[in-house]
Amino acid sequence: MNATTSVSEHQATSAAAAAGELTVHPLQAADVQRWDEFVLQCPQATFFHRAGWKEVMERSFGHRTYFMYAQRAGRIVAVLPLAHVRSRLFGSWLGSLPFCVYGGVAGEDAQARALLDGAAIELARKLDAEHLEYRNITPRHTDWPTKALYVTFRKEISADDEENMQAIPRKQRAMVRKGIKFELQSEIDSNTDRFFAAYSASVHRLGTPVFSRKYFKILAEVFGKDCEVLTITKDGQTISSVMSFYFRDEVLPYYGGGNERARDLAANDFMYWELMRRSAARGIRVFDFGRSKQGTGSFDFKKNWGFTPEPLHYEYQLLRGQDVPDTNPLNPKYQLMIKTWKRLPLWAANMIGPHIVRQLG
Repeated sequence: MNATTSVSEHQATSAAAAAGELTVHPLQAADVQRWDEFVLQCPQATFFHRAGWKEVMERSFGHRTYFMYAQRAGRIVAVLPLAHVRSRLFGSWLGSLPFCVYGGVAGEDAQARALLDGAAIELARKLDAEHLEYRNITPRHTDWPTKALYVTFRKEISADDEENMQAIPRKQRAMVRKGIKFELQSEIDSNTDRFFAAYSASVHRLGTPVFSRKYFKILAEVFGKDCEVLTITKDGQTISSVMSFYFRDEVLPYYGGGNERARDLAANDFMYWELMRRSAARGIRVFDFGRSKQGTGSFDFKKNWGFTPEPLHYEYQLLRGQDVPDTNPLNPKYQLMIKTWKRLPLWAANMIGPHIVRQLG
């Protein structure tokens, strides 16, 4: 599908929609509650379709957002959260949704989805974006270029701790028991301070630019009880920490890390077990380990827990761009940058990193 054809289809769909009273609207403050009510009950929607991401994108990164919904007879029938990233390093693009693992149009109404697709393509052209990106869990557009790089790891968990423990493969289960043997402690944090210390140290060792302290504080503020920090300590000292999101009956450990002692103490293994155990106790039945790039350490780590990788379907409508973008760290042209970043002092990486990461998405 080329952009010209898509706009023509959008115009035809718009005419048909007018007869069926199907219309597209931008998200306004007065719409937030019914937007989130729709997202909560829509099978295609995820935590990353929540209206709160509009505020997070704007306050944390300064990106312009374009959250739109399709409405029929006064009811929301499909939603599409979008944000526009303009970067000197990586160009201009419109996506659903930057910094999120899932996105795209959520809704079962095929006509509404087509109408939102057309509106998004027109918006991307108006913004002079190089491409439009949807981060779909399931394929939506068989004729759009795709990126077969990411997978996600999701698994049902039991209400019974022993059953969950026995579901972990033997070698990984031994690592969890190692953390328990070291008498590590877990506790829910009331703020993001200890989390940021563990997380920033971890991503620095990987050579990855860090998000700002402000970003995590905003996440905790916007999503409230649905955003939680679990911190692991040894003798009162922070070892590792994870920020998780809760959505319906799912828990999504999203950002995490540990200091240099974490590996020897099996702290990350213990941390994710504790998160699973605590989540099961509160009625959560799906553990979503999130996305990983194939061929990475995080991919292997999650697979070792007995989770089966499921491909994610990132789809693109190329406008000015000729190729699907490739800004991931596995790209050989970024290896020198990563090695240089690792040599920076942590304080310098934490100061410079947020200015770089906001351009990535």
